[in-house]
Amino acid sequence: MEKLSGSEEFLSAARLLPPGLRCEMLELPTEITDRAEEIRLRTGHAPSLVVDGNELDILTEHLVSPAELQMTLEIATRASAHTYADNIRAGFVTAAGGCRVGLCGTVMTDGGKITAMRRLSSVCVRIPHEVQGCANSIFPNLTDGGFSSTLLVSPPGGGKTTLLRELVRMLSNSGKRVSLVDERSEVAGSFEGIPGFDIGARTDILTGAPKNEGVYLLLRAMAPQVLAFDEITAPQDVDAASEAANCGVQILATAHGKSVDDLRDRPLYRKLLERRLFSRAVVIENESGVRRYTVAELT
Repeated sequence: MEKLSGSEEFLSAARLLPPGLRCEMLELPTEITDRAEEIRLRTGHAPSLVVDGNELDILTEHLVSPAELQMTLEIATRASAHTYADNIRAGFVTAAGGCRVGLCGTVMTDGGKITAMRRLSSVCVRIPHEVQGCANSIFPNLTDGGFSSTLLVSPPGGGKTTLLRELVRMLSNSGKRVSLVDERSEVAGSFEGIPGFDIGARTDILTGAPKNEGVYLLLRAMAPQVLAFDEITAPQDVDAASEAANCGVQILATAHGKSVDDLRDRPLYRKLLERRLFSRAVVIENESGVRRYTVAELT
C-alpha cells in the first residue's frame, strides 16, 4: 500500500500560479494540498483541486480571470511561449518540477490541423508525485527469475506514472540498462535537459518524442535491456511495443483501465494482450488516497 503525500510537489505547482492566487493556495490546509493531484483553473469560476480523484471547490470567493490563465502559461514557459509552440498546439507544456500544464481555449486551424491556441479558458496543472519505496512490496515479485515485460493498469489519475517512475528507478539501480520514452516529460520531469526526479543511474531519457517513434530511435541508439514509456493509447504504440519485444527487449508500460478484464473489453488493448507482449500486469486500485497493487500473470 502507498499513502499519498507531496507538499514539495504542491509547492512546485503553486509556483506556476500568479502571485495573488499562489499565496491563497499556499494558505490551504496541508491535509488537502499534500494529497492534491491537480489544480484546475477555469475563467469566471473558483479554482478547484483534484484530491483522491475527486474535484473539490476551494477559494470560492476568487473567480479566475483570463489574465491569470495567461500569466500561468507565461510562468510555465518562462515568458517564452513561442519556444513551446509545438507543445501548446498539443495542449500542454511541461514546467520545472515535472508539472504538466494542460491548456484549453480557442484554437487556430489550418487544413484541419491545430496550429495555435489562444484565449485560454481553462488550465489544469497536474502535480507529479515522486514516492520512492512505493514499489517495494511488488518489486521482488516482478524481478524473481529476471524482469519480464510488465503492464501497469489503472484509471486516469490512478497512479500509473508514479509507479512507472519508481520501477524505472529501481530497475536502473539494480543494474538494468533502461531507456525511457518520456513524451510529455512527466516521468523524469526533465526541464532544460535535467531530470527533476531520480529515475536511476542507468536510465537514458528521450524527451518529447512520440512513443512509437521514440521506441524505434532508442532501440537503434541505446541498446536497452528494458524500454519504458507511459500510456499505450494508439495502434502505433502497440506496434512499437511489438518491435521492442521482437528485439528481445523487456517492456515496462502503462494503460488506462480498471482491470485486466476491462482491457480485454476494448479493441486496442485486446489486440495488445492477444500479442502476448506482457508477462504480467500490475493493477492499481485507489481507496481514499491509499493505493493497492495487485500483480496478475498474463501468460
